[in-house]
Amino acid sequence: MDERVIDRSGQRASIVGLGTWQLGADWGEVDEKDALAVLETAAESGVTFFDTADVYGDGRSEQTIATFLRGRPDLHVLVATKMGRRVDQIPENYVLDNFRAWNDRSRRNLGVDRLDLVQLHCPPTPVYSSGEVYDALDTMVEEERIAAYGVSVETCAEALTAIARPGVAGVQIILNPFRMKPLLEVLPAAREAGVGIIARVPLASGLLSGKYTKDTVFAADDHRTYNRHGEAFDQGETFSGVDYATGVEAAAEFAALAPEGYTPAQLALRWIIEQPGVTTVIPGARNPGQARANAAAAKLPQLPEETVTAIRELYDRRIKDQVENRW
Repeated sequence: MDERVIDRSGQRASIVGLGTWQLGADWGEVDEKDALAVLETAAESGVTFFDTADVYGDGRSEQTIATFLRGRPDLHVLVATKMGRRVDQIPENYVLDNFRAWNDRSRRNLGVDRLDLVQLHCPPTPVYSSGEVYDALDTMVEEERIAAYGVSVETCAEALTAIARPGVAGVQIILNPFRMKPLLEVLPAAREAGVGIIARVPLASGLLSGKYTKDTVFAADDHRTYNRHGEAFDQGETFSGVDYATGVEAAAEFAALAPEGYTPAQLALRWIIEQPGVTTVIPGARNPGQARANAAAAKLPQLPEETVTAIRELYDRRIKDQVENRW
């Protein structure tokens, strides 16, 4: 699979990566055997970028990745993790002593001395503007605890604030055919600055797979049940913030736009891959078949211009007014 370079860190990532939130928690139960099979299939399909976080399954996702990579020393995988969501979400908690403690835990979970890429995990908005926070992250690099750092954001404004900081290597942001606002300013600014863009929630929590109807029932421990209105964390993390009924109807229209040989999910992934400035897109997978199909999007033909135009028209007509004023 083709790789793209994060200019500020010199690190490389496959254009389709793997998000491992599903392998930890909040999407229903996935046992370790199935999780390892997903990692194996992704790697066999050319994926060289795994994204995780210290709160996914309270460290389970990191530990599963470590178990897998210990058994595959031949692989060269860039592992990005995230930190910051294990404490009350107030700016005062984003300090060097806490960073070191969180880093120690993630290094133990992942079984490494130095983490490849650490991202602040959607912290309170003032954190992105704090010089002390970036000084602390620079100290972590100097101490060789981390090779590079970045941020995961909820809003485009937060992304632009982070991109302006010279030490930020990557910005992880929600980007998909139901969340196009980052195309306006964030991606051009990242390209100019040499900052990597990690596109997350690429299938709008599965909506863009075209598999769901208004009658679909998700498990009680699935965030698509308990966070539809932002009850547990930012609403934008679930269905990209789109009202479920609207999303299902729009997703049916989106699925009908898939060219021959594309699944709806692959259409969404291919659309993201083709946006200038995107480094990698990180769909999750609950089974090997999903992991294999997601990776295959990297080798599909470029989308026809008429398909791209139709996707934009659908977004403008059905989705834009729901999401652009919030994120």
